Amino acid sequence: MRLWGVVPAAGKGLRVGGDIPKQYLPLAGGTVIQHTLDRLSKLPVEAIVVPVAAGDERAQQLDYRDPSVLRFVTGGAERADSVLAGLEAIAAQAMEDDWVLVHDVARPCVRLADIEGLLRQIGAHPAGGLLANRVRDTMKRGSGDEVAETVPRDNLWHALTPQVFRFGLLRRALLEAQARGIVVTDEAQAVELLGERPLLVEGARDNLKITWPEDLQMAEAFLRLQAENGS
Repeated sequence: MRLWGVVPAAGKGLRVGGDIPKQYLPLAGGTVIQHTLDRLSKLPVEAIVVPVAAGDERAQQLDYRDPSVLRFVTGGAERADSVLAGLEAIAAQAMEDDWVLVHDVARPCVRLADIEGLLRQIGAHPAGGLLANRVRDTMKRGSGDEVAETVPRDNLWHALTPQVFRFGLLRRALLEAQARGIVVTDEAQAVELLGERPLLVEGARDNLKITWPEDLQMAEAFLRLQAENGS
């Protein structure tokens, strides 16, 4: 199967590092974006498209493991806009049934074994799927700073990335959400709006998304442990 990557990196993500978008924060001898793209470039991808903010040239100036597979394009205001820009960048080459892997630039610790497992499991699935973790904590719905209700955690999952869908289906889903004025927070939500049911594939819990300052320290520790364990 042919596989393409899209890694939206046009967001500001300033909650972590003040004036520096989180993808450019230092991490384990490099930057967050370098670790993420270097890991994904080990997959058998046709190309990895990286939508960045207009005028942002920093990503292209960094050193990467395999820069030949990377394509930098201008992203959009919302995540879905950036993913669509990535899909348009490969539209002349990608086939309708090619797989597109969308991954958060702020998830540098994703395990290749998990991605490979995801790709195997969605092979015969009509829609595609995503890495996810089962919810194990008691879930509360809040009203301001108070508890409004306890939400049963049965069948609840934390959605992670990568999320992998057929090129044609994903493009159609994102365009449909855009036409309906729906701001989707991940690709699976857009696909769900078409009536599809993406496959949930359990992934490792160290596939964290860097959002807060302490997440950088956790990511560095996870990368070190992964290197020591060869994972």
